Order: sequence, then C-alpha cells, then structure tokens
Amino acid sequence: MQAGIVMQIAKNTIVTITYQLSNLSGELLEQVDAQEPVSYLHGGYDGIFPTVEEALEGKQVGDRVELTMEPEYAFGEYEAELVRIEARNLFPAETVVGMQFEGAAEGSDDYMLYTVTDLTEDTVVVDGNHPLAGQTLRFDCTVIDVRPATADEIAHGHAHGEHGHEH
Repeated sequence: MQAGIVMQIAKNTIVTITYQLSNLSGELLEQVDAQEPVSYLHGGYDGIFPTVEEALEGKQVGDRVELTMEPEYAFGEYEAELVRIEARNLFPAETVVGMQFEGAAEGSDDYMLYTVTDLTEDTVVVDGNHPLAGQTLRFDCTVIDVRPATADEIAHGHAHGEHGHEH
C-alpha cells in the first residue's frame, strides 16, 4: 500500500478490530483489547455477525462502530425445545454444571453443542441454546487495521497470520 492511501473496509479485506460486547444493562460480557485483537475476512464469509460487517463497510483505521443487536441478529432467540432432560447414566461420572457436550437432537443428524445447566442423581439437564441467546446486545468496536486479503485467505474464507487463523 502506498503512503497516503487510506484503506477502507470492503469485500476481501482483512479487518482487525478491538471490541466490547455488553448487555443492555451495561454488563460487560466480552472484551477484546489491543493486546489481542481479532481479525476477520470481510465480505460475507461469516467471520463476524452480518449486522456488524454491514456497519463496518467503508470504515477505516481509527473508526468506531457502536450498534445494538436484537437476538435474531446476534445469538438467536431462546428456544425452550433445545433444553433436554437426559438420564444421568448417559454422562461421565465427573459431569458438572457448565460442561459442554456435542449431541444431536432426536431424529436428526445435525450435531450441536449442549451445556449442562443442572444435574441430579438421576438426570442431567442440557441446553442447546447459546448462553447469550434471547439477549439484545451492544457491540462497540474500533478498527485498528485494514489490509487487502491474500489469495489464500480468500480461498480459505478467513484471515491468516497474526490475529487470524493458523493452519
């Protein structure tokens, strides 16, 4: 890139950001700072929430984006049918609340992640919802770098190298 040319976020650019994710009460849920920023391939590669990607389009280094994301644009609505009560003997003896297991819904070959939310002597309650499902969230990010994606990154559909994916 030549000096003086300002790179804007567009399709097939690698975007590096810092961000804060909070709920509407202001409780900080996740924070990524300048020590360990995240990078993603911009342009519909599912590296970041589509609403965030849309808000970042055309931005450049130093720009800040703040937005509120309704559940359907973040981690989805809470689905009560994704909560299941299973027999305790189906789980390892060391199972505790908070552990996660991969499983398929009855009659489905689609595997998803379930989190143990409760257990008794006889049962284990697992929840297939994301922990933030059903919540409206605030996303506040700052662009700290924008660069053209390499042919390999475009072919693989994600950022490589520092702050990206390592093979």
